[in-house]
Amino acid sequence: MKLSADLSALSVRLGHSFTKPELLVRSVTHASMLSPHRDDNQRLEFLGDRVLGLVMAEALLQADPSAPEGLLAPRYNALVRREACADVARQIDLGAVLKLGRSEMKSGGRRKEALLADAMEAVIAAVYLDGGYEAARRVVLAQWGDRIRNVAADARDAKTALQEWAQARGEVPPQYVEVGRSGPDHQPIFTIEVRLASGPSQQATAGSKRQAEQAAATALLKKVSA
Repeated sequence: MKLSADLSALSVRLGHSFTKPELLVRSVTHASMLSPHRDDNQRLEFLGDRVLGLVMAEALLQADPSAPEGLLAPRYNALVRREACADVARQIDLGAVLKLGRSEMKSGGRRKEALLADAMEAVIAAVYLDGGYEAARRVVLAQWGDRIRNVAADARDAKTALQEWAQARGEVPPQYVEVGRSGPDHQPIFTIEVRLASGPSQQATAGSKRQAEQAAATALLKKVSA
């Protein structure tokens, strides 16, 4: 089997030459491509998630041999969560080569964060099955490189940090309220406001509720800590 030009280019961007090209094809094939002769990437996604986790756990231990589990865990979560996987997928332009059914194509599937993240995990699994753990490890470390080096010393997400800030002062947990939504149905833009019982609040806008909540929490943390 010979890879198409766009998948060959993806292979180059990944830094891995496939001996079994069908694995790469399957990794970019979404379940919406209904065909009795085509396997989708869901099983590969399951495997890729575990391979990514092992690579990241090993990399973090090597990067900071003295870090306690309490610091390693949030760093790990920051590197393997959906947003990080989707960012790497965008970095290698994975969305452009995804094989999607008509409904997903029309709904903007190539830009959907969940779909991109799942496909990225499937691609990692394809590399693992084709070349083994070391091949997968090389690809992951190359694509996640700056993220691993720059992951915060305490990578707790902003929502967790804000909640702990409030609890330390005897306040109830912050409230997150959707105060606006714009854009087309397939690519909505959310505006979220986070409020503290003591009065301070802050708003943020992003392409997903989670991103908007995190951005609002970050802004409010800066505001109350100033």
